[in-house]
Amino acid sequence: MIRIRDLPSPNQDERPQPVDMLVLHYTGMRSGAEAIARLRDPASRVSSHYVVEEDGAVFRLVPEDRRAWHAGISHWRGQDLLNGRSIGIEIVNPGHEFGYRPFPALQMAAVCDLCLEILSRHAIAPRDVVAHSDIAPDRKDDPGELFDWRGLAANGVGLWPEGGAVPDADAPTLLARIGYRADLPLPVLLRAFQRRWRPTRIDGQADAETLARLAAVAAAVTSTRD
Repeated sequence: MIRIRDLPSPNQDERPQPVDMLVLHYTGMRSGAEAIARLRDPASRVSSHYVVEEDGAVFRLVPEDRRAWHAGISHWRGQDLLNGRSIGIEIVNPGHEFGYRPFPALQMAAVCDLCLEILSRHAIAPRDVVAHSDIAPDRKDDPGELFDWRGLAANGVGLWPEGGAVPDADAPTLLARIGYRADLPLPVLLRAFQRRWRPTRIDGQADAETLARLAAVAAAVTSTRD
């Protein structure tokens, strides 16, 4: 069991449905203290269930059986407005606006342990452990290309198929299979995909390697539906 400090946020309400998603964010503010203050400010109308500091400290702002207000306008696998079905973790990092930097090892270890505890309590499929940028690709970039999704997957959190695969469909079809919304420009969706699954190249272009990664992820999602 990891040690969790409670810092309740008033920004919460009744959860309308069971949890079946886990959404990872970065705070995108200059400090963890500033982010926590905003997540607890009634005027901000935002919150998350947890915050993980760079030193690995974990704070609980909203109980898991309550709805936190972290995802905003969002979509995944045909569902919209995902706050009601998800748990949100904010991971302290200045983000692209204030000096994006790698996530420290202690922080990533704490994130992994927290995710594993959450997954032990809720029926969340690996395909439904997502980035904020996955569910809001036209608005958000977090937790970004420096986040260690591969390391999390190696420890049982989410997916990370190794290598590529031969595409059996075009990029929009593969993106839809994975769960991305279909009503946005293709480069927007491809940048979100690349930020998560091919972080060495984020240009919104469906080159051969991006298509191979799309096919690999789509195949992994299909094989782990439940």
